[in-house]
Amino acid sequence: HDVSKLIGSPPGYVGYDEGGQLTEKVRRHPYSVVLFDEIEKAHPEIFNSMLQVLDDGRLTDGKGRVVDFKNTIIIMTSNIGARMLTSAAGRKIGFSSVSDDKDEDEASREGLYGGKSYDEAKAVVLDELKKAFSPEFINRVDEIVFFRMLGRDSLIKIVDILTAQVSKRVKDIGIEIRLTDDAKELLAKKGYDPQYGARPLRRVIQSMVEDNFSEALLDGVIKAGCIAEVYADGDEIKIRNAGEIEA
Repeated sequence: HDVSKLIGSPPGYVGYDEGGQLTEKVRRHPYSVVLFDEIEKAHPEIFNSMLQVLDDGRLTDGKGRVVDFKNTIIIMTSNIGARMLTSAAGRKIGFSSVSDDKDEDEASREGLYGGKSYDEAKAVVLDELKKAFSPEFINRVDEIVFFRMLGRDSLIKIVDILTAQVSKRVKDIGIEIRLTDDAKELLAKKGYDPQYGARPLRRVIQSMVEDNFSEALLDGVIKAGCIAEVYADGDEIKIRNAGEIEA
């Protein structure tokens, strides 16, 4: 069933005329980038199909047509080995622990690889990768890239980007938003998960900044023409009126 979604159902089955979600799109758009997210969760039959693509650059669909993948870039992501590193990282995400100032990797300096250096963490993940995937599959992959974990400076930059989007929206009602450094630090801390990275950050900004902004607006704390200052009060984000916007 999983494979039929990608290459299409065989003759006599429901969906035969529709073709596969993967093969049809590549057949029509051969110069494509195909992303398989969290590939380790795929059905074993998917890997059998992938071997044909990675080895021969082609895939036969449910109708017997050979689809050319030679001009297609295939990217696969995986979280294999992440838990072995993030179990210790989760205890150190306060941005306060620094292991080695000479380490060029920001996340490694902050102890986000479970106390390991970048190279040591990479070796752990590659070992786990070899346990999860067959040698035939791994040998057909051109390059394995171990991504660096997000450190404090990177997270603060993401906070700036996401809050800038909020600022742009509220500017239409005549209010300027400013975040204190403490607020940025707290949002980065709350919005980071060692296993999922900065994915929760957008949700945290919505709940801690946007929702609080709406309440402050309804309560009359802020109004058109003022500066709304977002600041940290202990473990909470609050908003106050920081004066009028200069003309």
